[in-house]
Amino acid sequence: MNTNLNTNTDTKESIIAGTISTTQKGAGYVDDPEALLESVYVAPGSLNTALHRDTVEVRVHEEKIRGVQTRVGVVTRVISRAKEMFVGIVSVKGDGVFVIPDDRKMYIAIRILPQFSAGLTNDQKVYVKLLPWTDPAVNPTGEIVRVLGQKGNNDVEMESIVLEKGFEVGFPAAVEKEAEQIEKTEKQISAEEIAKRRDMRGVATFTIDPFDAKDFDDAISFRELSKEEATKAGLDASASAAGATAGPLYEIGVHIADVSHYVREGMALDKEAVKRGCSVYLVDRTIPMLPEILSNDICSLNPHEDKLSFSAIFVLDDKTRIRSRWFGRTVMNSTHRFTYETAQAVIDGEPSKAVGYSSGIQTAASAESGMQYRAELATLDRLAKILQKEKFLNGAIEFEQEEIKFRLDEKGKPIGVYRKERLDTHKLVEEYMLLANREVAKFVFDSIKKKGIRDTGAIYRIHDLPDKEKIMNLSTFVKALGYTLRTKDGAVTAHDLNHLLEQIENTPHESLIRTATIRSMQKAVYSTKNIGHFGLAFEFYTHFTSPIRRYPDLLVHRVLAKHLANEAFGDREIFVYQHIAETSTDREIDAADAERSSKKLKQVEYMSSFIGKTFAGTISGVAKWGIYVEEKETKSEGMIPIRNLGTDYFNFDEKTYSITGERTKKKFTLGDAITFKVMTADLDKKMLEYAIA
Repeated sequence: MNTNLNTNTDTKESIIAGTISTTQKGAGYVDDPEALLESVYVAPGSLNTALHRDTVEVRVHEEKIRGVQTRVGVVTRVISRAKEMFVGIVSVKGDGVFVIPDDRKMYIAIRILPQFSAGLTNDQKVYVKLLPWTDPAVNPTGEIVRVLGQKGNNDVEMESIVLEKGFEVGFPAAVEKEAEQIEKTEKQISAEEIAKRRDMRGVATFTIDPFDAKDFDDAISFRELSKEEATKAGLDASASAAGATAGPLYEIGVHIADVSHYVREGMALDKEAVKRGCSVYLVDRTIPMLPEILSNDICSLNPHEDKLSFSAIFVLDDKTRIRSRWFGRTVMNSTHRFTYETAQAVIDGEPSKAVGYSSGIQTAASAESGMQYRAELATLDRLAKILQKEKFLNGAIEFEQEEIKFRLDEKGKPIGVYRKERLDTHKLVEEYMLLANREVAKFVFDSIKKKGIRDTGAIYRIHDLPDKEKIMNLSTFVKALGYTLRTKDGAVTAHDLNHLLEQIENTPHESLIRTATIRSMQKAVYSTKNIGHFGLAFEFYTHFTSPIRRYPDLLVHRVLAKHLANEAFGDREIFVYQHIAETSTDREIDAADAERSSKKLKQVEYMSSFIGKTFAGTISGVAKWGIYVEEKETKSEGMIPIRNLGTDYFNFDEKTYSITGERTKKKFTLGDAITFKVMTADLDKKMLEYAIA
């Protein structure tokens, strides 16, 4: 144990097993899986080779540490390793060659065995496999799997981020071979396959995506039904349905790439997709879940090509009441490829507004040619706004946040930063995808209910109620900034949260409080058990609309197909679905971490060009060791250590989220506007240090 602590040992001991979280200083915390007890603290020197996220056995007792009764543990055994692959920087020393891991939770350097260290030089980035480590008194050893290149090189740094988060850049040979075989045999859709499907070719259909998108998961079709069609379908526009309105009826199709037709269970492609879980989106590249032959070509809903799709087709009235819905496999042809900007320009009737976003497709000519679909897009936009309004009236939370993008030179160096504009067309696409996801989930749930079986044969996207303790902390936090979050013993409604977000709109604290609110929420996860989606205020929700880039969507297609065919689900399938739900959630978190790391790297790299320059920012965090500041335009966060605040002695007040100078009474409070100077930029640690200007 740490002999520097003031301790009073209680001899009562117990043994627990759990997952350990480690710190950079070599301490750890283990959650007690048996009860709602506080985490067990493992002091430096007591980890016994345990690493972050390992499953460990811990001998636990109680001690008084600085006067507080604390559950303290010593790791007695590492049951299983969570990770054995690390990315790091080579450091050649007199006593050997070491790798300093990029993973800041890895608290010790890895010694490279002599047989693997030949030719290694300082500051190379490498991919290392950890060898069995049993003696905490010596450094762990490892072997070099791959030399990535020199640190600082953009491609090397991006590959480092991908590998560190457990993803691979390329695909195994067996996976590539299967993809090539599909291209050879199934690129042309057979008449026999078309005959099995609902033919949607000839209906106005378009994709709306970012200007630089290469894979198109989804398309939207639109047509207004004639009176004769409505009557024939039993959907007379006289509005006999409860709550429906008289007037026009619209057939709106949400068409999704039919990846499940090509990627079947048991294939090497499917196993690799399960392993990856999702595509990874970095600042300058995408690491796809499927090989590009499939993601950008065979499966992608490219314009003017017949494509296989899995569709959710709705008939809506003029108030967006669903008069009918249909799910099934289709064949479709996208008649136009819009970007968000060109689609918006068409709706606005000003195609010239689309010029200048990017070269190629993002031109006035592209928008001009899309003007033929102005009536369809305008109606879709109007109906989407009704869907959005209804969603918020039902209690959905408005979590929109500003997103920054980087302009990069040919070497990947950031030369500019801009904010991603949120257009009505972004919301248009979002609302129809939400509609499809919600209705697919409801259909599956109802199908299960009809069969009278337990809640199986499904995979949902669920979002639990917020944790009461986190909400109480959020309430205290916003109160210190002058705002109110209505709560009742830690319970909060979506309307309460929206009330808070309305208060902060267009205030200096908006970004800060939005981020804090999101962090106080539970994470949305995948599950075979439905509990609804708190953030969207949906009773049923799933992910159906992005099978090219998310494995759960591919699985939902298979699940939906089985329900449509009235096929039974076996116990093994149910077990596999839950396992995939859990691993997909984990991979989604890893992918989001990789995306954040790539953005942080570019922020630090960008600000490194401005050492000594002055910027405006907002205090985004306060701690006893200093304050954190977020730069206004780039959202680049850096720390101002206490030493950079001046010669005064500063006291930290966690209740008011502030630090105050004893002599000068100078006070720094969370949310304050501040002018600062960039002092240092550490690309290896992705950290910025600022000082008061």
